[in-house]
Amino acid sequence: MDIENNTAILYITGNGFALAKKLNSLYPEANAFKFKPDSLSKFWGKHKSFIFIMAAGIVVRTIAPLIKNKKTDPAVVVLDEKGRFSVSLLSGHLGGANKLAKEIADFLGGQAVITTASDTNNLPAIDLWAKENDLAIENWDTLPEISIRFLNSGELRVYSEVEIKMPEGFLRVNKLSSADMLITSKKNRFTHSPIHPFTQLYLRPKNLIIGIGCNKRTPENEIENAVKDTLAKNNLSFQSIHSIATIDIKGNELGLIASAKKYNLGIKTFTANELNTIKWVSKSDAAFKATGANAVAEPAALLASGADKLLVKKQKQGNVTVAIAELYPFTHSPIHPLGKIFIVGTGPGSIEHITPYARNAIRNSDVIVGYGTYLHLIWELISGKEVVSTGMTQEVDRCKKAVELAMSGKTVSVISGGDPGIYAMAGLVFEILKNCNALSVMRNEIKKSNASRITHHASRIAVEVIPGISALNACAARLGAPLMHDFASISLSDRLTPWDLIEKRLDGAAKADFVIILYNPKSKGRAKHIDRAMEIILKCRKSETPVGIVKGAMREDEKVIISDLKNMLEHDIDMQTTVIIGNSQTFVWDNRMITPRGYEGKLKVARQSGFTEAGK
Repeated sequence: MDIENNTAILYITGNGFALAKKLNSLYPEANAFKFKPDSLSKFWGKHKSFIFIMAAGIVVRTIAPLIKNKKTDPAVVVLDEKGRFSVSLLSGHLGGANKLAKEIADFLGGQAVITTASDTNNLPAIDLWAKENDLAIENWDTLPEISIRFLNSGELRVYSEVEIKMPEGFLRVNKLSSADMLITSKKNRFTHSPIHPFTQLYLRPKNLIIGIGCNKRTPENEIENAVKDTLAKNNLSFQSIHSIATIDIKGNELGLIASAKKYNLGIKTFTANELNTIKWVSKSDAAFKATGANAVAEPAALLASGADKLLVKKQKQGNVTVAIAELYPFTHSPIHPLGKIFIVGTGPGSIEHITPYARNAIRNSDVIVGYGTYLHLIWELISGKEVVSTGMTQEVDRCKKAVELAMSGKTVSVISGGDPGIYAMAGLVFEILKNCNALSVMRNEIKKSNASRITHHASRIAVEVIPGISALNACAARLGAPLMHDFASISLSDRLTPWDLIEKRLDGAAKADFVIILYNPKSKGRAKHIDRAMEIILKCRKSETPVGIVKGAMREDEKVIISDLKNMLEHDIDMQTTVIIGNSQTFVWDNRMITPRGYEGKLKVARQSGFTEAGK
């Protein structure tokens, strides 16, 4: 059964229901249910986390028979009906209950109750740190002993064969025999002495790329066995597999797809021409005849990993050929980026107008970066997080700081009001990343032979742009339907664009009969720009052309005015205002501004066919 990536909120009383509704504004994807002890088992495995608004004793007695182990149990948080205490009850680290409890407490202004020893002692939780760094814990049974050792001494000796940032209290050591914890994809790295047995925790990095070539219709179990046997012969951990690589014509092999899906592994494919760019691998006449590639398993592993040598050369077993390469280098690989930047659009500003996906991105970020005014509007979401706030004209500083933080391995949300791709932060973040990479290439004088493989950290930061409701969307919704036909959006700010270019754009949009949206229409420093814009547009539009003026769309101080082109300047217009000027067909009806899309012909046919009479 697939687990839904959402939260179940359970309540008993009316006060509990009221609190559940309030939490829905924080977790819009959550489902609220009236608590019935006998029915909980039916959907226990269907949700990622549970919030119970009731006495802790009721919850303990109800969930006790359902608990299995810390690797699979959902997060459980218990709240009192006043929302004063948010108690992390089950699966605090891996399930995320501790984080959930803190988020709820910050949102409600209450207190999170966390009892896990690592948190109360301000030490990193080993299992959570491993999960955050994509490290698989191999011998779970030793974790409690290692955790107690860490709590008692405040230090954990770590031997690592991959580059990874260590938290406070983790001490890197070079001797395997002295380490409490070993981070390696290699098996049998250290054999305990029977005289001095020493418990060690093994963490497996996801740093092995499995190159695979196979014949048509090779079954799933044969592929899986070939991979396992190859790993075993070379003392490598199956848990360290990052992904599979092969030629594109094998990407649809059912056996390969099934084996990858079984272990949640991605498949990276390459064309024959791409594989043939790798010259130093063993060539196969059979592979060339069947696919056009000189080889498959070895070059696929090398291309996917970014490495310049194989960890395991190809080994053929029945219908399957396997080769293995290690990500180059692990923490700086394009497949395993340093950090992540979410460029998040928060829309008009209120929490209910932010998409659930954007809220999750903000909640999952280590640091929030943004303009103070926009951050204040979403304070309930970011309370308790590290926040970097700057002034209105300091966009470059904000984005540079976000890139620096991501390069240090953190997940960062860069907050943009409206949509981040419309007069906002998305383009600037990408420009800074591009410039960082170009500067690094110049400084390092990389040899041509390696230039395609070695790039700056910044180009390997994962970046995701998360859309939001833009000002033009919000304002159009408040006005009616002014953007039903082609429109042009123009900013009147000449801080970054020459004014003569802005005038040319205004003139062109007016002549083309676009509906025109004016951003940044008026400020103290450019009070007359809106006047000049009106003069230019009046040359091509009638003075009675409808104009919508919206200030603070969907916020508490919202103002919505419908005027016309001749009288628009009689109304208050500032930097928080968006102005929408209609085209030659725009009209006002029932105090709404409407631009027809061209449905007149269809409406006429409908009327002639008796639609109007039928609707009476």
